[in-house]
Amino acid sequence: MSIVAGIDFGTLSVRVSIFDSVKGRLGTGTGPYPLHRSGNDPEHASQSHADHMKALVAAMSQALSAAEVEGDRIEALAIDTTGSTVVPVGENLEPLDDYYLWCDHRAWREAEQITQTARDVGLEALDWSGGSYSCEWGFAKLLHWLRSHPEQRSRFVTALEHCDLATAVLCGISDPREVPRSICAMGHKWMWNAALGGLPSDDFLSRVDPLLTGVRGKLAGRYARSDTLAGTLTPVWAKALGLRPGIPIPVGALDAHWDAIGAGVRLGDVVNVIGTSTCVMAISERPDLIPGVAGVVPGSIHPAYTGIEAGLSAGGDIFEAIARRAGTSLGELSRAVNDYRTGQTGLLRLTWDNGDRNVLANPHLRGATFGWNLAHTAADDLFAAMEGTAFHTRIILERMAEYGIPVRRMINTGGVPRKSSVINRIYANALDVPILVPTGDTTSLGSAIFAFLAAGTFPTVDAAQSALCTPYLTVEPDPRSVGHGNELFAHFRSLYFALGRDRSEPIALGRVLPDLLRIAAAAKPDDK
Repeated sequence: MSIVAGIDFGTLSVRVSIFDSVKGRLGTGTGPYPLHRSGNDPEHASQSHADHMKALVAAMSQALSAAEVEGDRIEALAIDTTGSTVVPVGENLEPLDDYYLWCDHRAWREAEQITQTARDVGLEALDWSGGSYSCEWGFAKLLHWLRSHPEQRSRFVTALEHCDLATAVLCGISDPREVPRSICAMGHKWMWNAALGGLPSDDFLSRVDPLLTGVRGKLAGRYARSDTLAGTLTPVWAKALGLRPGIPIPVGALDAHWDAIGAGVRLGDVVNVIGTSTCVMAISERPDLIPGVAGVVPGSIHPAYTGIEAGLSAGGDIFEAIARRAGTSLGELSRAVNDYRTGQTGLLRLTWDNGDRNVLANPHLRGATFGWNLAHTAADDLFAAMEGTAFHTRIILERMAEYGIPVRRMINTGGVPRKSSVINRIYANALDVPILVPTGDTTSLGSAIFAFLAAGTFPTVDAAQSALCTPYLTVEPDPRSVGHGNELFAHFRSLYFALGRDRSEPIALGRVLPDLLRIAAAAKPDDK
């Protein structure tokens, strides 16, 4: 028996969970931190490294108290964070600015320039990132910062993903050449590819912008999977966190990837992590290209397999926005749609409120809803938005299946599926597959699993999953709703590609609104 701490830095708070290798989760603590938005720039989303670390101290104290465990009994810890959440640093890895949070889209011009340059020169690494570079990713954010802060350029030493800086700080690493670099973060967000020699060449980066000249060398470090030790906890941070110094800390990773591990992902599974955004995760024995999918990186999710990541740029954020505009809570609005059936609203919604991450990879797209009438309510809007995220996920799954990644099991995890049974039913009907929902909380379980590996408690990820992952509740699709969902999806798919591409082929739209009315009438409960 051993006890470890799993640390998960989310969008608005850090969560620390104390796990026993036999008893499972013993206790949890959370520490919030502010998200900085700008009224002048809706693309701005930043956070402070100091706020993150202060919240970590508070969350660890809460977790140890809740678990009724003395800190000196913790044998290892591991850290996952949002990504790509990026910060430029100077000497001794001191942050030069706030983090660009994952949902910060200020670097859209830089992303378009990187994409176009990569296409012009035939950069193979771009193919492994889905064929286009995102404004949510590292090089775009770094270039935006360099362009926006000329007075700071002389102090710039390197840029770090949040998971790598947090891990380096706790291990007392201040030399950029010794920084643990997560191949999960660097592979999916920075085009790092071992088979292609690592990062894109300095020649390519200089061609994008001379400001990136020499940056490749500045992104040095120890690139590794999460079954590799980053270092050990320093005495200073051991005292701050109430733990003992010297405990092992593995290389970190991105939260959705370790959420997939905590949800029990195996070959043939797709894990749908629905939180503020949505991440669609899978593992494969083969490192094959999938156009339009955000990343294919060996060892990124599970050390023994190739990790595949796709997703939506907003999920829970859209649902929250609908509730906010309606002057109510999301919980209240969710209860109002508890008995809704697929298609009954007569609405069809394209959930591009924060752009499209995959398959089109276009941050400029915006939400659109078809079928409004004067009687529609905020509850109808919410249900249509949930259906829209499910149909968008189906677009991604079809692309993955087209390139050899079939869906044998679909696992819904993250904050939204745990709080809303409605969304799991929606996804089952929209995808026409059973949805598996872990009966226990999976947040920070993935990080705990890698902490147990670092402590030597379990020999493999699979062994740790077998011991710690919870059983599933199965939500079966309803045949009647599946039929309505298939009709809606046919229109969704046509609209998705027709409206989402600059040079799309003309399509016939005359049946969309009449079909929405017909499906709504057929989907109404029999007693209405």
